[in-house]
Amino acid sequence: MPEENKEINELWRQYKKDGDVQARDRLILNYAPLVKYVAGRMGSNFPSHVDESDLISYGLLGLIGALERFEPDRNIKFETYAIARIKGSILDELRSLDWVPRSVRSIARKIEKSSAALENKLHRAPTDEEIARDLDISDDEFQEALTKISSSSIVALEELWTISSTGTESVALIDTIEEDRKSVV
Repeated sequence: MPEENKEINELWRQYKKDGDVQARDRLILNYAPLVKYVAGRMGSNFPSHVDESDLISYGLLGLIGALERFEPDRNIKFETYAIARIKGSILDELRSLDWVPRSVRSIARKIEKSSAALENKLHRAPTDEEIARDLDISDDEFQEALTKISSSSIVALEELWTISSTGTESVALIDTIEEDRKSVV
């Protein structure tokens, strides 16, 4: 057994049997790169305004929870167990911050998937009626869904938008918002 494994096993023993807080802290430090790895992989699937350092913070909560609940005697590799807990913690935290109902996100994904499939099949952009028919909903239900989706869309004010045809000039969205002169003192 490599020396590193012996040390980790001893830390697990100290933490689980004796409740040694220093052993727990050393285990957290040992497995922290796993959090960074998971957050980095997940972050590539999220919009640019989701900060990777926030994902790491949420993931650390998952790592700590995994350490507390892990049972070394069950012959399961800790990393395998922890990855699921870290991902779950990140997703739970993002969901708690999301003010858009999951049902709206779900219908948006269905519409997007249907639209892409129809575009491939028809070799053109599908009409609203075609998408509604594909989803087996009425035109009114489809329009209501679009309204909910459009009212849920937000952008980060720091996000840079390209303003030149060459793509060399950009401006932050916040800089494009007109100031109310009456409220400026």
